This record gives sequence, C-alpha cells and structure tokens, in this order.
Amino acid sequence: MTKVKSALGPFGAIIYFGLIALAITTLSRIGLGLWQADRVAAVDGWPHLLLQGLRVDFATLCWLWGIAALGTTIFGGDHLVGRGWKSLLRVWLTLGLWLMIFLELSTPSFIDEYGLRPNRLYIEYLIYPKEVLSMLWTSRKGEIFLGLIVSTLSLWGGWRLSGRLLKEVVYPRWIWRPVIALLVIAVTLMGARSSLGHRPLNPAMVAFADDPLVNSLVVNSSYSLVFAINQMTAEANASKVYGKLEQSQIIDNIRRDSGRPLSAFTSDSLPSVTYNQASYHGKPKNLVIILQESLGARFTGYLGGLPLTPNIDALAKEGWAFNRLYATGTRSVRGIEAVTTGFTPTPARSVVKLGKSQTNFFTIADLLKMNGYETQFIYGGESHFDNMRSFFLGNGFSDIVDQNDYKDPAFVGSWGVSDEDLLKRANSEFEQYHKEGKPFFSLVFSSSNHEPFEFPDGRIELYDEPKQTRNNTAKYADYAVGEFFKLAKQSDYWKDTLFVVVADHESRVGGASLVPVEQFRIPAIILGDGITPKLDQRVASQIDLAPTLLSLMGISGSYPMLGRDLTKMDENWPGRALMQYDKNMAYLRGDDVVILQPEREPTGYTYDFANKALTHKSQSDEMKQTALSWALWGSMAYQQQLYQTPQQNTALSKSPNGAVVR
Repeated sequence: MTKVKSALGPFGAIIYFGLIALAITTLSRIGLGLWQADRVAAVDGWPHLLLQGLRVDFATLCWLWGIAALGTTIFGGDHLVGRGWKSLLRVWLTLGLWLMIFLELSTPSFIDEYGLRPNRLYIEYLIYPKEVLSMLWTSRKGEIFLGLIVSTLSLWGGWRLSGRLLKEVVYPRWIWRPVIALLVIAVTLMGARSSLGHRPLNPAMVAFADDPLVNSLVVNSSYSLVFAINQMTAEANASKVYGKLEQSQIIDNIRRDSGRPLSAFTSDSLPSVTYNQASYHGKPKNLVIILQESLGARFTGYLGGLPLTPNIDALAKEGWAFNRLYATGTRSVRGIEAVTTGFTPTPARSVVKLGKSQTNFFTIADLLKMNGYETQFIYGGESHFDNMRSFFLGNGFSDIVDQNDYKDPAFVGSWGVSDEDLLKRANSEFEQYHKEGKPFFSLVFSSSNHEPFEFPDGRIELYDEPKQTRNNTAKYADYAVGEFFKLAKQSDYWKDTLFVVVADHESRVGGASLVPVEQFRIPAIILGDGITPKLDQRVASQIDLAPTLLSLMGISGSYPMLGRDLTKMDENWPGRALMQYDKNMAYLRGDDVVILQPEREPTGYTYDFANKALTHKSQSDEMKQTALSWALWGSMAYQQQLYQTPQQNTALSKSPNGAVVR
C-alpha cells in the first residue's frame, strides 16, 4: 500500500476512499436491481443501470471530494496549515464515506415504503423525531440495529483507514502546484457536470424507462437526496421542471378546462376567481370533512378492494359515492391542500408547508368564517406536525383540537389518540356547536391507519396476523367511522350537516408506471339529509370536492378554486384528475392521459380502468398544453400570490376576528 500511496501522492487517500465508495454504490445498485429484477428486466435495464450508474457515481464523488482534492493541492504540506488541513480532510473523508454507506443501507426500507430512492421526504420528516423514531422503533427494529452497527463500523473503519493513508504523504513542489490545481479543477468540473450539453447531469438525463423506480436505481441515494434538497430550496418552480408557457396561455387554458364560462372570470389581479352560485337554496348547512389517513381503493370494499370497510361500504349506499375519484398526491399535506383549498398539485412541497402561503391563502375555512361559521381542525396527534397548525391558524381556522386536549383517551399510540377517541371528541364538539346555535365547519383528520399500525384491542375481528398490520388498521379505521356515524345519525345536528368521508391518499404508491394511476384512487362519500344515494362513475379529483361541498351546503361566493362543482356537471362529462407523483405529473381526462416529466416532452397514454394499465397513445397538442398549464398554474399562483380569498366576500363576515387555540 505504501508504494501505491506514494505513487498517487497527496491524492492517495481521496482515490482510495473514492474507489471504496464506487464499490459500495455499485454493489448496492446491483443488489437493488436483483431485488427488483423483474422490473429491471422488463425494460432491458441492466446495461443502462450499470453504465449510467457509474457515470452518476463518479459525478457524485467529484461533488463530494473534488474540493477536498483542490484543498490538498493548495494547503497540503508539513507545516501548521498543512497539518490542520490533514485533520480536516480525515474528517471529511470519514463522514463522506459514512454518509454514502448509511444512505445506501437505508434505501431498501425507503423503497419499500415510498417506491423510490430517498428523496425530499427523507429530509422533511427528520424535523419530527418523536413520530418518526417511535414509528421506526415499533416496526423496523432490525433496520435500526443494523444501521447503528454498520454506521459505527464505517465511522471507525473510515477513521482508521484515513489515518493510515494520510500518515506519510509526499507533496509536490510548489512550482507544480498551480498546474496540478488546474488539472484538479478541470477533472472535478467535468466529472461533476458529466455533460458537454447546456445542462449538467441530472436524474432526467439518465432516465430511460417508463418505470420510475428503475430510473431511480440508476442514480445513487446520496445524489438522489442532494438533488431533492436542491429542488426544495428552490421550491421547485414547475416551469423549471416541465417547460414554459406564456402566462396568458396558462390562464386561458385553466379557465377553459375549469368548465366555467370565460365571462365568469372578471378579475385580472386574481385570475382564477369566479362567483359561484350554490345549487342548494335552503338554510346553509354545517360541513364536516372526515379525512381518512392512507385509505386507498385497495382497502375499500365498495371500490373493489379488500373486505376491510363494511361501515364505509354501507355509507356508500346511503350517500353520493365516487368510484373514480383520485388523490392529487401521495402525502397527507397534499390531501389537506386539495380538500381544504382546492389548490392544484405542483412538484414543490404542499402549500401547507411553504412560506408564502402561511397567511392570505384561500381555504374554504376562510370563506366559511366570512359567512359566520365556526371553523375548526380536530386531530388526534400533535397539530404542529407537517406545519398544519401554523397553516390552518393563518388561513381561516379559528379553533384547533389536538392530542393535548383529550382527557382519558381510550388508547394513545405513536401518532396520538385513537380514531375512536378522535371521532367521539368530534361528535361532542358538534353537539356543543349545535346547542349554541352556531354553524360550523370542521376538518377531522384521522391517524390510526399509519405505520406502526397501533390500535386498541377488542374492537375488530382481525383480518390477518399479527395484529399490527396495514389491513387490520384499515379495518379499525373503518370501525371508528362506523361508530361515529351511529352517534351522528342520532344527534340533533345530523339534519343540518353535510358530511364527506374521503382519504388523503393511498397508503403506498409505487409500480412500474411513470404515474401509477390506480394507486391514486381513493374513496369519497358525501352524506347528509337530502343527499340522493348514487355511485358516480365519472373521473373526479380531490380538488372538485370543495366547490361541490360549498354548493351542496348552500354557500355562494367568489373564490379562486378551479375544481368543478359536480352538482352542475353533465353526467356525460368524462371528468379529469391531476396526480403528482414525485417529479412526474399526470393529467387524466376521461381515459386519456398526458404525463409530464422533468426536462422531457409530454408523453401521451390511454388508461384502461378495467386492467388498471397505461398504454402509449398519441395525444393532441391541446391535451398536452392543458396538462402543462395545470402543472404551471400552481407554481405561478403560489409565487405571485394569486390564490387569495376575494375581498368582495368580506361583506358577508359575521364572525369575530382572532383565533382561539386550546
């Protein structure tokens, strides 16, 4: 080793660590590829996976240790600064190698949960250590112990190896150092950029298949995570991801596709605002939205899923149930965004988390508060999670009930009190509002149906063993909904209240399609006195619920939502839905689909609802431009703060200012 080290000069340690890192990422990629061998083979992916993977790995090492090589050229030597630099380099090499090992080690679990390599979710949930650590400890003890052992060994081994490699280093004479520095800079920049084109290397450049997981295997997890963080810092403006259109074109296209007459759009400053007349003309109703955590179609009996939801299935026969309603995303905050604001999905984080939307951002709570309603969010966990508390209080919600407000709950798990505690408390809140003669809107957000799948004993007959499984918690969540509606139907507020039971998203979304459409399909049922039972076969989106609910409640007003009031749509309207899946977005109109990918041309498909499969099909320029317009509208509206409650609604306000937080 000494002879080789001397031949490599001051860069010996960096090169050794680089070769080790290349071996680790390559072996990890091969292992992941073997794990997903059927999907890799289906796209003939092995040559691309390995060759382009090496390209990405080399670029990653240039980013990680290129500056270290330059610093060694400039500062290295047997003097005070040189010895200080050697210590810094030793730490740099050790931590860099540890990070790459740790991320590759955690990748299988992340893929198992989210269907892709580590992305921005890996970072976003680190700020909630209580919930995340309790979830991991309950369901993934083996992975935790393995991670601790390997982390300890990699830190110890990296520190020992770097010490040996840096012990005796022969540095070049000062006269040669400028030349070597220029060579290092050239290799680093060319390697990191990895392209002679006008754009540097990025995940889209090495993507080659319609399967997003296989595409993600090409990059390594360190590169995937850093790229995702970079997107987060820029808040992922969609025009930088999918392409550009003139602002006037975007506005014209989304207005036209909203189903409203163009003459209804009268505001230049808030271009999506229209006045919307309610279909129901009686006494305005209360509204209760029961947002079900992770309850996708696969767990819902009336949608052809597993027989886990007898209570929700019974409700589907009593109310307006949707057969083809699709979530806008794969996370809870995306569902909250769609259901409470009607906002369209973007490649950025949900507006629940973004800075410009913490105040003066439209929600139906804001509009209903102006109409004299008490507005409330009821949750079984800690309301600060995912920034919900801040967003809600800043945008029309007056009252928040969370985990700290429950006295003697029947069961408390990692995510808070159980769904039955949540819904019992909700019932008592509604009874109190009715007793006081106050109209109310309440968003009730469940949490039991979430890993690590904890719920009280003796409530349900287990569907499978062991107890803590996704199927059993889905069945328990349904049980809690059934118990709530037993109480609600016997209450005085029942006849004056409109209810909707809807999922926030499917539990796990993944598959071999650029956007796995079927895994965005969720249950949604509108219930209440005067609601005619029916099963709606039209394609619909979560963003259509809020306009429809306001119309059924008897609330007319001006708002910026572009979802359709489904009470007024022709039954023959094929419907449309928007689905954001990581960096890809799908626009579904009837059975026609356009999928947008970063820095690629829109791709056309047709969707077979029976076989749940996408097939390539040419789509019109109009269809592609409409899809792009929807993708760009959300980012534009957020950045320019165009999504606000119009001031003409303030004349209706009867509620006091200020928020009450318990």
